[in-house]
Amino acid sequence: MDKFHVVFISFPTIGNLVPTVEFARHLMDRDIRLSATVLVVEISGRPIINAYIKSCVATASKLNFLYLPTVDPPSPDRYQTSMGYLSLLFAAHKSHVKNAITSLMSADSASDSPRVGLFVDMFCTSMIDVANELSIPCYLFFASPASFLGFMLYFPTLDTKFATEFVDSDSGEMVPREPETRLSVPGFANPLPPQVLPPRLLKRKQDGYFWFLHHARRYKEVRGMVINTFRELETYALDSICTDDLPPVYPIGPILDLAGPAKWHPDRVEHGGIIKWLDDQPPLSVVLLCFGSSGCLSPAQLREIAVGLDRARVRFLWSIREQPKTELDLPGEFADPREVLPEGFLDRTAGVGLVCGWVPQAVILAHKAIGGFVSHCGWNSILESVWYGVPIATWPLYGEQQMNAFQLVKELGLAVEIRLDYREGSDLVSAEELEKALRRLTNGDDEIRRKVQEMKEMGRKALMENGSSYKSLGSLIQDLTNSSK
Repeated sequence: MDKFHVVFISFPTIGNLVPTVEFARHLMDRDIRLSATVLVVEISGRPIINAYIKSCVATASKLNFLYLPTVDPPSPDRYQTSMGYLSLLFAAHKSHVKNAITSLMSADSASDSPRVGLFVDMFCTSMIDVANELSIPCYLFFASPASFLGFMLYFPTLDTKFATEFVDSDSGEMVPREPETRLSVPGFANPLPPQVLPPRLLKRKQDGYFWFLHHARRYKEVRGMVINTFRELETYALDSICTDDLPPVYPIGPILDLAGPAKWHPDRVEHGGIIKWLDDQPPLSVVLLCFGSSGCLSPAQLREIAVGLDRARVRFLWSIREQPKTELDLPGEFADPREVLPEGFLDRTAGVGLVCGWVPQAVILAHKAIGGFVSHCGWNSILESVWYGVPIATWPLYGEQQMNAFQLVKELGLAVEIRLDYREGSDLVSAEELEKALRRLTNGDDEIRRKVQEMKEMGRKALMENGSSYKSLGSLIQDLTNSSK
């Protein structure tokens, strides 16, 4: 029987690495001919990545992890943002990736013709060069929604249409335009306001803009584009990018790690107490407020949230994190939340709320007590909320999350709006705004709750035999194995 080895490389963030690994598992579960290696670029100060990989090694027999040799970090005068730093760092690893894949091909040479394919994530496009040099098929694995892929594919065109900034470089305020600018972008049925573009793209003169543009230009070079979504969720977006002039599109989601962090996360000591508290709450009565593995808010914003929760008098589970020291660091845990919360808040809300640090988000969303989710709108979080049928209130922070929030509220009708264009550091959601959204989330929008429940069922059916994602994955495997011959 022919054997096929697939190689994966992704940015060293949990939001990118976890869906990449889960996709690798998904491929191997579907076809016993496939085995996989995930190439890892180590970043100092991120023990969560090593803890996750250690857990994966202990539970996956055919999935291997290979740490690449270290390289000298990029000189500070060559980058301005974490996107610039990581893009340069990965480009410096091309020779190591080539050597690693060559070694894997040699190790597999006992078969008549070794077969290898490479999957790169959305910010690892420099590795397309490696695939070309080795004459192996290369696919894009896109862990964000199809709507954002549609934007990225259109971004080079958009860049030629607007030669000025969308924000004032000094004040950070949106540059006024007459008439008000709206962007018609493939993937979105409604015109986009510039305010919901990724924050990096609002500052054209910074290298974050350049690197987004650089990666976007390379997407058309791959053999196929694999997206962690499903057709029933993003019908319009998928139709807009399934065209003859683009590589084939394979929606294979929702691919999720539903239990993993509760088993491997370094900060899981509070987990038992959180679940016990939820067990004592009525069904669908608790709102989860959680902003992802990299999400954190200023002390001023935390205090405003506390006032809003106090006023709304809803049951809540609130995960708060301390802001990181540098852009490349991850949020930490508060030694004592009382330091940043209003005086007496924890005492006043003791009967209805729980404030904690890190939480195993997917496990929490699965709990019968959870009835709503105030979310940063990361794509993994959105898929988890859909999987468990939990309505979202949108509070985007970074990356493409503003666009995700726009899609949820304006395109799909699956979420309550708190903000679509929030930008930490230059914005503040008031207690009144939060109170209003919480009341709508918990007391009210039956239409949103109905739609979320319908999408929950569609997402699960998509992965079943003959479901839309099941068929798409089969087509991908057929193309991969045929192209590797």
